[in-house]
Amino acid sequence: MAFGWIDEQAQARRRAGLVRTLRPRAADSPLLDLASNDYLGLARHPEVIKGATEAARRWGGGSTGSRLVTGTTELHGELERELAAFCGFEAALVFSSGYAANLAAVTALAPHGSLLVSDAGNHASLIDGCRLARGTTQVVAHADHEAVRKALGTHEGPAVAVSDTVFSVDGDAAPLAELASACRAHGAGLVVDDAHGLGVLGSGGRGAPYAAGLAGAPDVVATVTLSKSLGSQGGAVLGPAHVIDHLVNAARTFIFDTGLAPAAVGAALAALRLLRREPERAERARTVAADLHARLTAEGHETVRPDAAVVSVRAPSPEQAVRWAADCRAAGVVVGCFRPPSVPDGISRLRLTARADLTDGQVEHAVRAIGETRP
Repeated sequence: MAFGWIDEQAQARRRAGLVRTLRPRAADSPLLDLASNDYLGLARHPEVIKGATEAARRWGGGSTGSRLVTGTTELHGELERELAAFCGFEAALVFSSGYAANLAAVTALAPHGSLLVSDAGNHASLIDGCRLARGTTQVVAHADHEAVRKALGTHEGPAVAVSDTVFSVDGDAAPLAELASACRAHGAGLVVDDAHGLGVLGSGGRGAPYAAGLAGAPDVVATVTLSKSLGSQGGAVLGPAHVIDHLVNAARTFIFDTGLAPAAVGAALAALRLLRREPERAERARTVAADLHARLTAEGHETVRPDAAVVSVRAPSPEQAVRWAADCRAAGVVVGCFRPPSVPDGISRLRLTARADLTDGQVEHAVRAIGETRP
């Protein structure tokens, strides 16, 4: 049978307890959400919803084509200008997803003969970008800037280091200043994915590159998602204007993909403007994360100190992690469950996301539910 191997793989996943399933959520779920990436609590904010609906009424349900044909509206341009200005970069380019933005940035900036130095803990989208790029990829130890420096020293020609700013599994931050120093010592560029930093880190949530003093640097390119702190959908690449112009002409996930739907653009723009007015949301997300970490650690859980809004709680095994997450749900709290092969180190975890709109009482309820259901 042509696809018989699929059934064999499915059986192997079942034996290993690694079957993934879809679980549609209700619009009015009573469960406490500590699993989504809605860090600022803006996905259901009235202004964000209004931004989406007004954009849909004016521009329609879809963008109707690729960005270079009919898929660029005036609204796309507004978002790009305001996002670049907010984050401190010269220019921005909006994509249909953060995944597409990462593929674009990595592949378009790594020509034949180039070297990509990639952190072992990078997100799958950065890994796939390295796989698709025409350069040679060298994977280095997680958050090890000296390993990056050493790898760059072995290469002559174009080179780029690639890293998350905040790693999505444990929530730890990359040493951005040291990475930039290593790159500059060898004339290399730095591409960073700030999906989990935008809206949480930096002054008023301007992101990890801004916090590290790298925003607007001529040798730094950042990617972001619009689907986390901004509560919408899509992604963007931020960087020098000539780099953005290059992506318009060379990035396949920009040239050949349908543009981001106007409703998502309108929602993201409304969220960005709201964050500018209410910069305290970023600090509140960090405070909630620190509180979750402190309370869980005091209860004897093995946790990783959060550098942004992700709190990781180690689980004994993949099977126990799945059961723990299910028991938390039964207790009224939804948590993320990360296990192999999604985690490169093979360690299973509960992944909690702090939100700026969580109350102290909700944090206490979450900690209690996680403790009472601990395997």
